[in-house]
Amino acid sequence: MRIVKGLVGLAAAIALTSCESSAPTSYEPSDVVQVQSPDWVADAVIYQLNTRQFTAEGTFAAAQAQLPRLADMGVDIVWLMPIHPIGEEQRKGGMGSPYAVKDYRAVNPDLGTEEEFRAFVEEAHSLGLKVILDWVANHSAWDNPLTEEYPNWYSRTPEGEMMPPEGTDWSDVVDFDYSNAGLREYMTGSLTYWVREFDIDGYRADVAGFVPLDFWETARGELDAIKPVFMLAEWEQRDLHIKAFDATYGWGWKEAMQELVADSSGAGAMRGYYLGQKTTWPHTALRMVYTDNHDQNSWDGVASEIYGPAYEAAIALSFVGPGIPLIYNGQESDLDRQLAFFEKDEIEWKEGQYAPLFERLIALKTAESALHNGRHGAPLVEVPNSAEADVLSFVRGEGEERVFAVFNLSPRAQEVSFESARHHGAFSDAKGGEGTIINAESTLSLGPWDYHIYTAN
Repeated sequence: MRIVKGLVGLAAAIALTSCESSAPTSYEPSDVVQVQSPDWVADAVIYQLNTRQFTAEGTFAAAQAQLPRLADMGVDIVWLMPIHPIGEEQRKGGMGSPYAVKDYRAVNPDLGTEEEFRAFVEEAHSLGLKVILDWVANHSAWDNPLTEEYPNWYSRTPEGEMMPPEGTDWSDVVDFDYSNAGLREYMTGSLTYWVREFDIDGYRADVAGFVPLDFWETARGELDAIKPVFMLAEWEQRDLHIKAFDATYGWGWKEAMQELVADSSGAGAMRGYYLGQKTTWPHTALRMVYTDNHDQNSWDGVASEIYGPAYEAAIALSFVGPGIPLIYNGQESDLDRQLAFFEKDEIEWKEGQYAPLFERLIALKTAESALHNGRHGAPLVEVPNSAEADVLSFVRGEGEERVFAVFNLSPRAQEVSFESARHHGAFSDAKGGEGTIINAESTLSLGPWDYHIYTAN
């Protein structure tokens, strides 16, 4: 007993010595984000493309012809909504939801052939664009062969029946059970299949939080072993960024913007969103921000009507504030109606005011390193102003790489002054190009929902 006590004491002394020797580094901060995004994500802008609705033909070949236009606009990542065959059993509408996947390793013949899809990816790459696929890992169509071949891969009701995801009205799909190692292996193999065989550049993961995090972390490791990929999660959770995803949905941004538009409450909601990002999310975690996407357009309404006179300011803020911005399928063509989700409903392409706006904002984001994404860009530092209830003003970057932005997030005109020296210096107006000096005596006149963006000379 005495010998044992002596050994325990010796072990404790060794452990203490070890702790003391490592103490200088044991409390050093570390970045929780372990995912290494490809360098091409640095200033990336995402474009969501619904192949069915994008052209009159609704095919890969027809969409391919539009890729040069997207490249000229400055888009970097093309996110294709699900391209797989759509289930017929319990289908919704005439053509069904692309999120009711019948075969994870095939293309929907309505969209074209595998060869045409491969040509689409190759053309995108030749133009400097990246292509990511929308991936539905949480559920399949009822008539996906997996339901017959591997029925134990699916969730069950208490009565033992297959079921849609719990708590949803997604009656056209059936829920997977990720406690099965076989399902995990099959789904990971399907993810790697499209990267290996078609050279795609990553995925947007549908309802990513419905699928266990350890599945995504394992899959990310296998994907990166093939090539560096970009992963976007339709979810809002910090842990997804540790080992699995580059980007998550910034739903809070959209909710804050729509709240202040709806109730004319001023800048408070958006100020709160950015404060939350700064204090609770890693700087390297990319948050996707948007004024429109397929869910909003299909179920909530038309973006130009939701945001009303604040629409342009909202778009501009999504590019100038922290976040990786999204442009939705036809949004640059002043999309002014809801597209039918379960039918063929072609976009009406026309000349409008928003295509030039997107081009200017993408060019600004590309040129100004302070506006780049995540670790590549600068954090938002708020600049106090004399009308803070309604006006959000901030600077990103330092010295000659600063961008100073002022947004009146209200329907009330404002005359704004700034005492803080955080933004003082020589700038050019990004809208008009005029040079100006901004100091403690400077004032700005802002109309309702007006904004100014300045870049350091």
